Amino acid sequence: MSAKGTTLAVAAVFATAIATAAATTAAIYHYGTPGSDQNETQAAAVSEDQDIGPQIRDYLLENPEILLDVQAALREKQVAEQQKAAAEVLAQNQEKLYQPDYDFELGNPDGAITVVEFFDYNCGYCRRALADMDELIATNDDVRFILKEIPVLGPESEAVQRVSYAFMRIAPEKYEDFHRALMQSGGRATEDTALAVADSLGFDAETMQQAMVDYPGDEALQEHFALASSIGVNGTPAYIVGDALISGAVGADTLQDRIDNVRECGSATCS
Repeated sequence: MSAKGTTLAVAAVFATAIATAAATTAAIYHYGTPGSDQNETQAAAVSEDQDIGPQIRDYLLENPEILLDVQAALREKQVAEQQKAAAEVLAQNQEKLYQPDYDFELGNPDGAITVVEFFDYNCGYCRRALADMDELIATNDDVRFILKEIPVLGPESEAVQRVSYAFMRIAPEKYEDFHRALMQSGGRATEDTALAVADSLGFDAETMQQAMVDYPGDEALQEHFALASSIGVNGTPAYIVGDALISGAVGADTLQDRIDNVRECGSATCS
């Protein structure tokens, strides 16, 4: 079936449904609901020329593009409802989002605006988004980034998380270097590659193995996944800017727009 034929077929289905609903509504409007005090037999006597259903159906079939407008309006409504729900959930998780016990911060630690990023070291989009973070930090002296690692891409990512968490605990002053080196490394990030990065920064495998015993990171992992699930994060990268959840590597410009809005009106979206 051609694209035009498919559109017309869909239009016909919608038109029939709308026409049926319109006819039912018209009958109820004119004659009352079944069982009402009005004479029910009147409803059965509705003449075809009084029934607007077929007219609506014909109009929609002749102008199927209207259905695209309806679908767009529905999507817009759904997005607005999702954004409202996300804002409510974010408001309920302020402490875990912005006063983290298990995360690393970059930028201005006292910045008025905080961007939370959920990432995985094996996420290619996260690696490319490192430049976006650097640009935003360089051009906004009131922005703080909080990095939350969620290893969603399999066992290798989980192994890397154990190394990175232990490294952050024993050498927080060098974690930024560790983070950048691992993000900028080629190929898959594994426990071995993470240990190699740690070794290059002065912490050999034996030291790191002991650190992984002392700081297993299970609580951090559980909290991050629980938080991500509760606020609707379903992949990486994902960002929280103000009252908005932003999914995907949307780029520095989009994030900057949201930051500007938060600065201007206190919300990621200004009316």
